[in-house]
This record gives sequence, C-alpha cells and structure tokens, in this order.
Amino acid sequence: MTNREQEVLDLIKKNPMISQEELGERLGITRSSASVHISNLVKKGKILGKGYIFQDNPYVTVIGGANMDIQGFPKENLIPGDSNIGTVKMSLGGVGRNISENLVRLGIETKLISVLGDDVYGSKILEESGIIGLDMSDCLILKGESTSTYLAVLDETHDMSVAISSMDIYERMTVDFIEEKKYVIDNSKLCILDTNIPKNVIEYLLNNHKNTDFFLDTVSTAKAKRVKSLIGNIHTLKSNKIEIEAITGIQINNDNDLKMNCEYLLNMGVKKIFITLGKDGVFYCDDSTMESIKAKNIKPVNATGAGDAFMAALIYCYLNDIPIDESARIATAASVVALSHENTINPTISIENIYLKLEELELC
Repeated sequence: MTNREQEVLDLIKKNPMISQEELGERLGITRSSASVHISNLVKKGKILGKGYIFQDNPYVTVIGGANMDIQGFPKENLIPGDSNIGTVKMSLGGVGRNISENLVRLGIETKLISVLGDDVYGSKILEESGIIGLDMSDCLILKGESTSTYLAVLDETHDMSVAISSMDIYERMTVDFIEEKKYVIDNSKLCILDTNIPKNVIEYLLNNHKNTDFFLDTVSTAKAKRVKSLIGNIHTLKSNKIEIEAITGIQINNDNDLKMNCEYLLNMGVKKIFITLGKDGVFYCDDSTMESIKAKNIKPVNATGAGDAFMAALIYCYLNDIPIDESARIATAASVVALSHENTINPTISIENIYLKLEELELC
C-alpha cells in the first residue's frame, strides 16, 4: 500500500461517509485521483467495495494511558536530601498500554488509543509497540508536548520512597478527537477503558456507544469517581476495595460488605465484577454467581503488573465465552505469571503458560 493510499484509508476510517470530493480537498488532489486510490484499496482488500466497508481482523480497542516509567534504586540505605549511588531503570508503562501488551501476548489483536508527546519517550513507546504488534496508529501525537512520565525513587527494600507523576497530557484527549474514532470503537469486539482519560471523554464514550461492551479498570480511588454516575454502562468492572468504595460509598470491612457492594453494582447494571484483594485473592460476581478465590503460597518478584495481566486474561475469557468461575481462575493464574517476573509485563506470558501455571496453583 502506498503512502497516499494509507492517507486515503486513514481519512475514510475517521469518516466512512466522506465523499471523493472531500477526500480530494483534504489531500490536495483531484476527485478522480481520489477515486483511483479508492479503487486500488478495493483491489488490495482494504475496502470491501461501495460504502467503504473495511476488511478488519477481529480486534479489541483499549483507550487509556501510555507512559514511560523511571525508577531509581539505591545500592545502600537511601539517604534523603543527598545524591545516592544506585541504578536507574526505564520501562514502558501506563495501565492501558500494559493491558494492551498483555493482550497482544495472549494472541488478541489490539488497538490502543492514547495521547503521546512527540518526544523521545513517545517515539520509544511507538517503536516498542510496533515490535510486539500493538496497533497505536489511532493515538493522538502532540507536537511540543511531553509524554506521560512516572518517576519513582525506591528505598533499600524496594519500597517507594517518593514519586512524581507527570500525566497532564491525558487531559488533552478531547471528545472531538474520540468522535473521530467512532468506526474503530464501534467495530471492536469490546472496548477497555482506564480512568486516566478525562471524565467528559469517558461520559461521551459510555453514552454514545450503547452497543459496545466496555471493560473498566478504575486505576485509582480519585479517578474511579469519574465513572460513578455512569457505572451501570460498564459490562465488566475490575477494581480493588478502596476504588469500589469510592464508586458505591459502601465501606468494605468483611465479606458481607463485599457482597453488598456487588449487589449495588449489579443493580446499577454492571454485568460482571472482579474486586481484587491483594494477597487475599479476588471476589467476583455476576447475576448468578458470587464467590471468591485465592492463590496460596505466592512469592511475588514484582507486584506492579499483576492487575494488568488479570484484566487481559478476563478479556481473553470474554472473547472465548468462558464462564465466570473459570475466568476468575484463569485471570488469577495470569496475575501470578506476571508476579513471577521482575518486569511489569512478563515477556513469557501466553495462554499456554497461564494454563500451566493454573495447574500448579493451589486455589481455594
């Protein structure tokens, strides 16, 4: 496909009803030239004839954060207010991006819509995504802006001492921008949201894509409140205890409180709920099931990516019509696979390795 054909295809994807005249005007070419490019796209199977119906493989869309994570580790005891000898590690992060990479490694074609700066970090994220096969062609790239960055200094026990989060760029995602992605979202098998994106964008998506099943990762307590009024539009919710409390207003102190929260959310319209409990496992429910599951004797190497792997496995289960009890087991196994590697994303994660881990686990 030529560069010009790609430009034509990109414009048609943003607006499937665009005319040949408008295509010509947007690209600075004649209507007849636009017609020739469209004919070539039909011959190459990129467009299925009149009406600009596209030939796409089944895919899911993730809308959320993508950032660069920078962590500093002192070689000895951390001395505040001083220059500490140690090591610095950089890795790709962001809840939406992490879920997306896990999905790709599980064999699921994935499109990530996020906001990046045109800086070295943004270029690195795009480069690495191309290597693993994650489609980020629908991202908003802002000239002169800095890609979202998370900077953390850890102490000698690898606990966080201090961190700075620079994520203002996500606020530049607008409803107008998301409106241009209507075709991408409407043709997804499902859409995953994380609450790093602005509240008005989340509200627009949930109100204007009624035929799309949305999965939500609440990310943090403060950001979870962004979906409080529209939580009933979510198909599957993955959250922790304090984030659930921020949505429902019901404090969780015991199993009965967990049940009360789930009943509240089910009554609001949520179809499936997974409340992660850290070392105590996960509490999950749908309209016919309310149970918990816990993996015993787990010794994590790195806990930062467990939730992202858990969510990716839930999506795999949804796409394969796997019941909720088995979904909880598979997602738990996926989180343990993630916990066993020093990187946020375990590069060996796969469906095969998740099932192997499931056979090893003591689940109760």
